[in-house]
Amino acid sequence: MEYGYANKVLEVDLTTKTWKTFPLEKNLKMQYLGGSGIGTKLLFDRTDGETDPLGPENILIFMTGPFAGTKVPTSGRHQIISKSPLTGIFGEGDVGGTWGRALKRSGYDGVVVTGASESPVGILVDGEVVNIIDLSDIWGRDSFETDILIRERYGSDFSVACIGPSGERQILSSCIVHDGSNARVVGRCGLGAVMGSKGLKAIAVRGKGEIPLYSPEDFAVHQKRILPMLVECTRGLKALGTSGGLVRANQAGDLPIKNWSRGDWDDSVMISGQRMADTILKRSYFCATCPIGCGRDVAIMEGPYAGVEGAGPEYETLGMLGSACLVNDLEAITYAADICNRWGIDTIEVGSAIAMSMELYERGIITKEDLGGKSLEWGDAEAMVAMVEAIARGEGFGRILGMGVRKAAEAIGKGAQNYAIQVKGLAVPAHDPRCYCSMAAGYATSNRGACHLQGGSYFFERAVTLPEFGYDAVLDRFENRGKGRLNALTQNIMSVMDSFKMCKFSLYGGVNLSHILEYLRTVTGRDMSVEELMETGERIYNLKRLYNVRCGITRKDDILPERFRKDPRHDSGTGEFLPDLEAQLLEYYQVRGWDEDGVPRRETLQRLGLA
Repeated sequence: MEYGYANKVLEVDLTTKTWKTFPLEKNLKMQYLGGSGIGTKLLFDRTDGETDPLGPENILIFMTGPFAGTKVPTSGRHQIISKSPLTGIFGEGDVGGTWGRALKRSGYDGVVVTGASESPVGILVDGEVVNIIDLSDIWGRDSFETDILIRERYGSDFSVACIGPSGERQILSSCIVHDGSNARVVGRCGLGAVMGSKGLKAIAVRGKGEIPLYSPEDFAVHQKRILPMLVECTRGLKALGTSGGLVRANQAGDLPIKNWSRGDWDDSVMISGQRMADTILKRSYFCATCPIGCGRDVAIMEGPYAGVEGAGPEYETLGMLGSACLVNDLEAITYAADICNRWGIDTIEVGSAIAMSMELYERGIITKEDLGGKSLEWGDAEAMVAMVEAIARGEGFGRILGMGVRKAAEAIGKGAQNYAIQVKGLAVPAHDPRCYCSMAAGYATSNRGACHLQGGSYFFERAVTLPEFGYDAVLDRFENRGKGRLNALTQNIMSVMDSFKMCKFSLYGGVNLSHILEYLRTVTGRDMSVEELMETGERIYNLKRLYNVRCGITRKDDILPERFRKDPRHDSGTGEFLPDLEAQLLEYYQVRGWDEDGVPRRETLQRLGLA
């Protein structure tokens, strides 16, 4: 094993039931690092705009990075990349848990899945030994049951990535679930449907190898400096998880309320992280090598939703299944999230689809007849839960909503598209660009569709600074000037974070790029400057954009829903403010070196080695 890399990728062809390996060439590691970067290059080289996302010609890539399998804090992560069946463009997801560490320690940097099996199968990676196993008897089981059954059959120390019944049925909003009831999920882009289209129920990995470090002594010294700071700065995340910021989000005007149509929701306290801690929280959950522990492990002991035990809802889930639908019942939201985790379906896409449907019902665009004789009123927790079940099963009106908000609105017609809050076919997550204005260009230019983490620019309008780039204070969240540049910068940063495989929450813990580059040196022996690192991030982000250009994406697609551009929230946090997307985009394209149609210029590609 080379320092930081296994230097080997497993490729499995499910059509022929064969597997092989290929090496990671040096230039691939130098130019793209790992994780998201290398995964993007593999997808770019082997699929294109004509590739059917649910056809055997699409590929599904699981990639770790140079930090995976080591003790670099928050490095227990991996990336999954494919062409998205939900959006038809570039798709990826970043996830924590134990699976990435296990794969790296098994002797592989990644797994590339090609072809499709005629019957349900799994891939079993035990060290460097690989088997394609028959899972016909597990097909139809939910993700929690699948995890239990596979580990009972093959060993309790296996880590399992799997789909639930929604992915098997190729519901476009379906996701990939890791670690059973701990539910570490790649939720976005419908990648669970890609697994289902391939007849792939699960990939189970077990690895016990050690990852040699280039300089273990220097690594230990650096670790002693970073860990105490990281733990101290993220105590709030450990105590209350991501949901700990929900009430503050409501006060600032960030929380999605009534399908993003209003602000100031007093009931936010009823679904907050503090309420969870006081009622159903059992303990914090820690991904591999993570000192933060933002995950929630909950249990509902009584009432109509008794019996739920496992991963509790994160902020995005509470926002989309809760406040966006005006549902103030924490236990109902937790129960709905548990359905999503078990069946394997994205809580953001599902919550957004239900919130849209509640508004359509209120406006008379859909009726009880469309809903099988049932109503869908704002704040109706039982109706929300029932619709989550219908979406997960692909039944009734849920079959339409499972296509995602854009395709569902197109199918419904009658002007429903006006209430579909999405960008490039991906539902907007629970952060409002009328609150943190940089999210306007951030959502519009995110390569996988609306995403708060492809750039995370709002971090720097809320709490985080970037002294390495001259941002010594938290930025004015209502200032449009400079936000195009900010987005290009933060997208480059997040591209390398997703390629090293390090959690973005470490940035809240005071970790900066110089700290990360010292980890790179002590793990791999590679000396890299901040400028070189940023060029690498820029290369990765531009390659994703090039992939989308192949799929027909241009300036016309870099847009926000009209609600964000024309309708103020009228709340105490944001007042009448609206972001200026056009000004941000003009600056963004100039900084990026893209033409007026949003296509990277030739000189930009030549500078980045992409010509």
